[in-house]
Amino acid sequence: MTVHSSIVHAAVHVPAGRQSAAEAEDRFREGNPGVPMSRGVLQHMYGLLERTVAPAADQPSDLAARAARTVLEETGTDPLDVDLLLFAGILADMEEPATAHVVADKLGLRSPVFDVKNACNGVLNALEIADAFIRSGQYRRILVTTAEVSTRESRWVIDDPADVITALPSLSTGDLGSALLVEASERPGIIGSRFFANSAGWQAATLPNPYANHRTLGHLRIDSGQLVNSFGGLPEKVRGGLHDLGVKAGDLDLVCIHQPSVAFTRVACEWVGVDPDRILSTFPAHGNVATNTLPLQLATAVRTDRLRRGDLVGLFGFASGASAGFVICEW
Repeated sequence: MTVHSSIVHAAVHVPAGRQSAAEAEDRFREGNPGVPMSRGVLQHMYGLLERTVAPAADQPSDLAARAARTVLEETGTDPLDVDLLLFAGILADMEEPATAHVVADKLGLRSPVFDVKNACNGVLNALEIADAFIRSGQYRRILVTTAEVSTRESRWVIDDPADVITALPSLSTGDLGSALLVEASERPGIIGSRFFANSAGWQAATLPNPYANHRTLGHLRIDSGQLVNSFGGLPEKVRGGLHDLGVKAGDLDLVCIHQPSVAFTRVACEWVGVDPDRILSTFPAHGNVATNTLPLQLATAVRTDRLRRGDLVGLFGFASGASAGFVICEW
């Protein structure tokens, strides 16, 4: 019998803390009194209204474990029945060991674990891995988790007024945790996936490793224009990959797309060939929650009855590096 993989459920943990765009701007002005900054710039440039902020004591593993616990409880899954746990966040509790170990310990899992990292496309790559493992018969039930505490990377002080343009995106990030349960299935669930990269574009968005050059943690730096340009040629490959699978954007009942800003979401929709009005907009009220963006849209669709069994779903990711890809699945 042919074994397929299927995404069974999605859930998120949304921290209760909030910071409005105006509050973020005011704090930035306090730290940079000599730097002019128009009021409402975060809403005007990025579409941000407010962002989610985790408690200072929370680590990525805490947010991921809370979301994963919800998935397990709502699906009636015993933690000991999970065969593999993946953690796909950009930020981690520590450099060693893998944060997946910390998440698994908090959940009471006894399965193998490992981390997957590819900027904001980490969850898409984790789904690709989960699909391959399940179809090969290696595992039958895989828990994909992620979490970000990106607000802690906000650049409140800059050394040069010219750095404003690369610092502002860091004020639009949000904190969140999410989880997806992927299981073996007799019917096709994950139908196919494709991934592409322009690795020469890696310098457009960076967060330096503090240990690489024996320095303190570097700043999150994003050149939005350079980042968009780094995706040159990738939209055509994404559309070509859809064609190879025999899928048209119009066939999709639900489209989830990475949302680092409202403006970029519109651009990405054009790249994929979907109407922006079809997207569940999550950025304005959460900020750029990075690897959580696609699970957040899935979980929102489940909670609001926008997603039903048998629906065709497209998950599209565009991440710094640059990389682009998608996962097509039947819910």
